[in-house]
Amino acid sequence: MNKAILSILGRDRPGIVATVARALSDHDCNIENVSQAMLQAEFAGIFLVSLPRGLTAGDLHRAVEARLKPLGLQVHTKPCEPGGESCAPPACEPFVITTRGPDRRGLVADVAEVIARHGVNITNLQAFFKGGEAPGDNIMIYEVDVPAAVDQQAFARDLNARADNLQLDLSVQHRNIFEALHRI
Repeated sequence: MNKAILSILGRDRPGIVATVARALSDHDCNIENVSQAMLQAEFAGIFLVSLPRGLTAGDLHRAVEARLKPLGLQVHTKPCEPGGESCAPPACEPFVITTRGPDRRGLVADVAEVIARHGVNITNLQAFFKGGEAPGDNIMIYEVDVPAAVDQQAFARDLNARADNLQLDLSVQHRNIFEALHRI
């Protein structure tokens, strides 16, 4: 299957997702995955789409860009590598790592380096930096997949040591527990 990833960036406003989805539908593309967020006043969206026979990623890029350029939105299109869906990931357990504390330059890098050193994959990251020194004002939520081969005690120990060094409150919970506790 021919697939592409479209990244859409620009000033947020109502109707961006509708405009992108309509452009994709008009070109017989199917949205397989989408992730979008408003980052302060900016829109950021990533769409994984399957393309019909005969439509290239370049053709799709030009068509979507023509619709979004008048809205001041930027489009980046990347063809997907063939065979990507056949790779089976290692057995993993989903966890949520939450940090709270004062903001500083390099904070995401410092925490992400510990995560990467243990071979853990970050599948989603949300960071809310409001500035200031009040611990409750700055929150990072890392959704991660921890491979079964990872020593979870060593991983938690290294995360806690880094958090202490950065003056962060840190919580590591299995995703099922996190979701149960935060269900509305």
